[in-house]
Amino acid sequence: MGDLLTPKEAFPNGPAVQTLANWRVQGKGPKFTKVGRKVYYDADELAAWRRANTFSSTSEAEAA
Repeated sequence: MGDLLTPKEAFPNGPAVQTLANWRVQGKGPKFTKVGRKVYYDADELAAWRRANTFSSTSEAEAA
């Protein structure tokens, strides 16, 4: 298990914290951990999510 990061630490240049909250509700973004009311992202899970969402073209992304 990697380091636990807050949403701002996990995505310092975006997306917005509210976008991440929306993704969590919709089940779209990376896996997350809740400790009480706080949300954290595991660094290893983030890396896996980024790899799974890396594309060479927009048509490749649309097919995914």
